[in-house]
Amino acid sequence: MATILLAGSAAIAAATAQPSAAELATQPIIIVTGQRLPAGAAEVQQRPGGSDLVMASEFKNRVAVSLRDALAFSPGVYAQPRFGQEIRLSIRGSGISRSYHMRGLTLLEDGIPINLADDNGDFQELDPTVLSHLEIYRGANAFRFGGTTLGGAINGVAPTGRSQNGLRVRVDGGSFGTIRGMAAFGWKSEGTDAWAALTRDRSNGDRDHDRRKSLRGHGNVGVSLTPNIKTRFYISANRIDQELPGALADDVVLSSPETGKFAGDQKRNIDSLRLQNRTTIGLDDVDLEFGAFVNAKKLFHPIYQVVDQKSLDKGLFARVGWESGRLELHAGGTARFGTVDSKRHVNVDGKRGALTFEADQRARTIDVYAEGRWRVGPVTLVAGGVYTNGVRRQEQSFPMAVTGESSFNQLSPRFGAVWRTSDNIEVYANYSRSHELPGFIELAQNSSFVKLKPQHAWTAEVGTRGKLGPAEFDISLYRANVGNELLQFSVSPDVPTSTFNAGRTLHQGIEAGLDLKLADWAKLRQVYQFNDFRFRTDAQYGDNRLPVLPKHLYRAELKLGPEAWSVSPSLEWVPQGGWADYANRFRTQGYTTFGFSGAVRLVGDTEFFVDVRNLTNRKAVGDISAVINYRALNPAQKAIFYPIERRALFAGVRSRW
Repeated sequence: MATILLAGSAAIAAATAQPSAAELATQPIIIVTGQRLPAGAAEVQQRPGGSDLVMASEFKNRVAVSLRDALAFSPGVYAQPRFGQEIRLSIRGSGISRSYHMRGLTLLEDGIPINLADDNGDFQELDPTVLSHLEIYRGANAFRFGGTTLGGAINGVAPTGRSQNGLRVRVDGGSFGTIRGMAAFGWKSEGTDAWAALTRDRSNGDRDHDRRKSLRGHGNVGVSLTPNIKTRFYISANRIDQELPGALADDVVLSSPETGKFAGDQKRNIDSLRLQNRTTIGLDDVDLEFGAFVNAKKLFHPIYQVVDQKSLDKGLFARVGWESGRLELHAGGTARFGTVDSKRHVNVDGKRGALTFEADQRARTIDVYAEGRWRVGPVTLVAGGVYTNGVRRQEQSFPMAVTGESSFNQLSPRFGAVWRTSDNIEVYANYSRSHELPGFIELAQNSSFVKLKPQHAWTAEVGTRGKLGPAEFDISLYRANVGNELLQFSVSPDVPTSTFNAGRTLHQGIEAGLDLKLADWAKLRQVYQFNDFRFRTDAQYGDNRLPVLPKHLYRAELKLGPEAWSVSPSLEWVPQGGWADYANRFRTQGYTTFGFSGAVRLVGDTEFFVDVRNLTNRKAVGDISAVINYRALNPAQKAIFYPIERRALFAGVRSRW
């Protein structure tokens, strides 16, 4: 591992463009854009492990259709586009074999979970276009929100009327009939502020049967009840319609990646409404935060059958922090309760046919956590733990009446230390347990309720972050021994994927970042991932590598120009693709793509920007849809592959008053 780190650091060091954690702790609260320092910045530099902050300014010259554009330069985050707003989102191999929706990560908006009560979710509901910044906590470093999973947590933070005052407008579009618009307005008075945004998006997509459209609204209102008590109400509404172009065989990806599948008129349409409140009370030594939320969602999803679901999730959360001298104590809890009216129908050209399945699903997930921090000179020692109680119950009424239920209790401790070697450099280490409960997608397989065990892992992590001369860096090494990993497979060409508990597996790797300020007008940022995920002495697969994610991934962007204009050539390099099956019989080819972005100030606060992707129109596999677990068929010939983005040109204008 040390040899790999040295070679990777020398040849391909990586990084994000955000200020280092050490800088955030020592700099004044105003940064160059005039925005206040995000509250999450202090939390990032106190974590004894991999975490970082991504400001919206870092991806403002990108047409941020999905979280991939926002998180492309966040160390350790694997975010690869598949089509439209659909991406594969994984940290440290979380949800490695899940080819749809989201698993293994806690996704939050303003500190409140978007995940359903059974922990499944749709990341499309988090719109990067309107966010002020994102906080990424890898692995057990998601403890701030009671995160329990191997992957960690991603928290998207929206502006308020105080952080983003006035009117902002953005219009962009380009290839494949893409057109998008955004308008946001912030207002503030002495004790009240409000912010609201509306976004619209339409595109034909870069493949056949890939049309998408969305309409999203977001807003919040904050009230200072007293100098020490503040409350904020949030609303978020989404209407997202996406045609599914389907996966292709390997040779079709390499010859005709624009090909799409029309059979069954497959789609994923989401209508959702989230209401939430967060109240904070600040006293001399104690900070208290509490609130409630309700999420209502409708999913219309014609695939092999028409998946037709209506869900309602409600929850409460509370966090408290106490500080006295060298000692800090933090505790909290989140309780989520959800119901799903789940139906399936025969797919008749994308419409509901005869009913094939009906069930009421109920989930409960309660996380309670506590952590202590003790400062001893330049070292902060950290210890804590999180306890989870969960219940998943399905009452099936058609085609037969049968009830299935699973209950879970998991306790995961963690220990860590942060050593500030200087004002600008930190070294950290932690040893932690994670756990992940199965959701209804795993438990309610086809028409039966399958008993599965929770996935768990013990992870050791060491790393460093900070600034040295012109370089800002963030490097983490981790090794996770995973038990009962939730993996998926397809047993025949026409049967949906199923989930099983693997035996012992290993997830280890490097998450590296390096920013280099070459001159006042030149900055190079890079990220590099080393992903080594494999079985451990499995009876059938031995020490084979786990499929889907490539072993190496490198991205770089060179920004040239003064404040008034800039040009930024970029590249993405995957030396070898991922395996397509557990038997390691077929691995996809690697690829290199080149891109370009730039911006110029026109007048006042109005800017024109351009975003060019895949300049050479490279054809390659970008993601693998389903893991093949049957030996009779060659994985290369199966329609399980998604192509990388085709060559595209986008441009737009943004302004603020």
